[in-house]
Amino acid sequence: MQFCSNNKYWIYLLLGLFIISGCRQPEPEEPDPVRRKSPIAIAKATHDASNTYIKIVYGQPYKRDRQIFGNLVPYNSVWRTGANEATELTTTKDIIFGGKHLDAGTYALFTIPRKDENWTVILNSELGQWGAFDYNEAKDVMRVQVPSTDKEAITEAFTIQFSEIENDSTNIILRWDHKVVKIPIQFSPTTNVSS
Repeated sequence: MQFCSNNKYWIYLLLGLFIISGCRQPEPEEPDPVRRKSPIAIAKATHDASNTYIKIVYGQPYKRDRQIFGNLVPYNSVWRTGANEATELTTTKDIIFGGKHLDAGTYALFTIPRKDENWTVILNSELGQWGAFDYNEAKDVMRVQVPSTDKEAITEAFTIQFSEIENDSTNIILRWDHKVVKIPIQFSPTTNVSS
């Protein structure tokens, strides 16, 4: 009889462990390292007179001996303007972006590169997108046209940076391969705009 009660104990113990192990939640997964090949980078500018902070978060791909524009990044198609998730721009106060009024907030930033014409810069309200695969033109907040220039030197890592702030304005500068694109930004130091 002792043998039967011992077996019951072990059966109940194993059954309990089996049930408990089945209820355990899986460990959260890290982003797929194969999918995320480019590091995250941040460009930022602060304009003290208007108390405005602008931040751009983007994936920073590298040239790696590839032909970039017209090949890896096709002309005349919406581009995430970086790698991985779509690039995002945040401004804490209203600004003038490429000549148009932009309300404070966070926006997905896309571009449409063109070979011998102005590029289209797009600010879109749908955040958290992976690339431009689910880009929806109906969610565009604004589009502006800006010139692109070619330079002799190659920029290996796609880079977004701000120029020095002068006369309450700056430029967002996109550089990669032989291309340079500048998006003019103006601050409003005399107008107290709310965020």
